[in-house]
Amino acid sequence: MTRPVDSGIIFIARIALAVLFLWGGVMKLLGYAGFVGYLHSKGVPFLQIAAPIATAVEALGGLLLIVGFKVRPLALIMAVYTVATAVLGHDFWNVVDPALQREMVIHFWKNIGIAGGFLLLFVTGAGRLSIDGARAPRGGLGR
Repeated sequence: MTRPVDSGIIFIARIALAVLFLWGGVMKLLGYAGFVGYLHSKGVPFLQIAAPIATAVEALGGLLLIVGFKVRPLALIMAVYTVATAVLGHDFWNVVDPALQREMVIHFWKNIGIAGGFLLLFVTGAGRLSIDGARAPRGGLGR
């Protein structure tokens, strides 16, 4: 993929993914006690470590996606994180209320789809409209 339009599309994809995570990270910071309570209700182990890591992954990950810095390794981290949040946060197999279970199924598969987007970003790289692209030799997509 070396067409000029590709870098623009990759940039739009990075922004679309970043908005979700940057927003989530900021909301976690603003309502940190509530976020910790939610993790506790889900039985997440090592809350003292998990909560700040999750907040940092979302807030810093979102910012790094926007500027396009170290996107390949970041995309792998974000894919793993997104699958982990699907399994821990949207555990529809443990829900008995049919309406809530349906909603959890949707959120679970949404997260899996987002992880797929991150895997594609891992393959494409950040594109030219990024810090990675500015630092890369010309002829590629910022790999």
